[in-house]
Amino acid sequence: MRFASRNTDFLPQAFYNIKADLPEPPKPPLHPGTKEPLKPEDLEAIFPKSFIRQEGVTDRDVPIPGPVLEAYSVFRPTPLIEATALRKALDTPARIFYKYEGVGPVGSHKTNTAIMQAYLAAQDGVKTLATETGAGQWGSALAYAGSRFGIETRIFMVRSSFRQKPGRRVIMEMFGGTVLESPSPTTEAGRRFYERDPEHPGSLGIAISEAVEVTVKTPGVKYALGSVLDSVLMHQTVIGLEAEKQMEEMGVVPDTIIGCVGGGSNFAGLAFPFVRHNLRGERQTRFIAVEPEACPSLTQGSLRYDFGDSVGLTPLLYMYTLGMDFVPPPLHAGGLRYHGMAPLVSHLASMGVVEPRAVDEKTVFDRAVLFMKTEGILPAPESSHAISVAVDEALAAKKDGRERTILFNLSGHGFLDISAYAKNGQGSRA
Repeated sequence: MRFASRNTDFLPQAFYNIKADLPEPPKPPLHPGTKEPLKPEDLEAIFPKSFIRQEGVTDRDVPIPGPVLEAYSVFRPTPLIEATALRKALDTPARIFYKYEGVGPVGSHKTNTAIMQAYLAAQDGVKTLATETGAGQWGSALAYAGSRFGIETRIFMVRSSFRQKPGRRVIMEMFGGTVLESPSPTTEAGRRFYERDPEHPGSLGIAISEAVEVTVKTPGVKYALGSVLDSVLMHQTVIGLEAEKQMEEMGVVPDTIIGCVGGGSNFAGLAFPFVRHNLRGERQTRFIAVEPEACPSLTQGSLRYDFGDSVGLTPLLYMYTLGMDFVPPPLHAGGLRYHGMAPLVSHLASMGVVEPRAVDEKTVFDRAVLFMKTEGILPAPESSHAISVAVDEALAAKKDGRERTILFNLSGHGFLDISAYAKNGQGSRA
């Protein structure tokens, strides 16, 4: 391993808003009832007002508030590491770097936007935030951020992950969060699926519907979302802004940048600060967004307006989607089980700036174990999709003999995903 320094000067003072550099903006969200372009006031029943203002911002640099910077400074800047042992094992001329977000308070990148959203909600006097979570990284992050800013959290966790990953439920509860298995009988949206099948594996779309329903029906409750929306992706750009400075310090510029995608936030967080150079005609970096074959919204979905949830309570988003009714199988990368893709990532994919790729689960786990054996870090199943394609790209460099510099986002550790590795037969071979 070779590390970039963790100079505190590398911590950004402002988020990067890619909308300021796009030649054309994505199509706007639509009101679920009128199908007209959404107005800020249409969102007030769901989101804190301060968050709504962030969704509409068009400035390129959006200042990070002091209390948020203070919270970030506990764990940021996160490490940028050159994977020298992995390179040696692959016998490749490619240099491989990864930005490691697993050092955050709950072991994933989700804390970046959770802290900002909890801060904004606290500024507005919100007492409770409701949300959904797939594998539990987002729910854990919001529970942590809520505890830091004095906000209660109510979290609907997708049933397949609730049962596969009990450790994350425990962490949420330790931070004071209330965790419900979704679909649940406690909401009208959840009962539609629960009464049909009490063992329904659930989906992020269903869990979103439950959280939004609780929000609109309960005074004092607002909703928080861990991915997809423009401002959530913007909050994550602290990853790429740091990585760019760290790579400059090491004297390298990446020509291939890779991230896994479910809703799109960790990929966007690393990639968007680098994408701006492509948009300005300064570079021709490749950006690869990796999704599971079992939930291939970018590679097999259609680009159209669709609801962000499974019942039709949310605004209509113009995005690559498999359809609001799509329920993915209970794969272990629970954070990637979403039927749609962030509108901004979808927009860049439609422009040809982002290259989508789908990978199978067995290859992902095999590559994850290779990474653990060489680099000494057990990666989350979600992040392992990025690792898998980084290995593919490194092997391609070996085949064609062309040097390249690969950067990927290791968006979380896998220490709470041991059962997933065991169920994929990895324990006996590791």
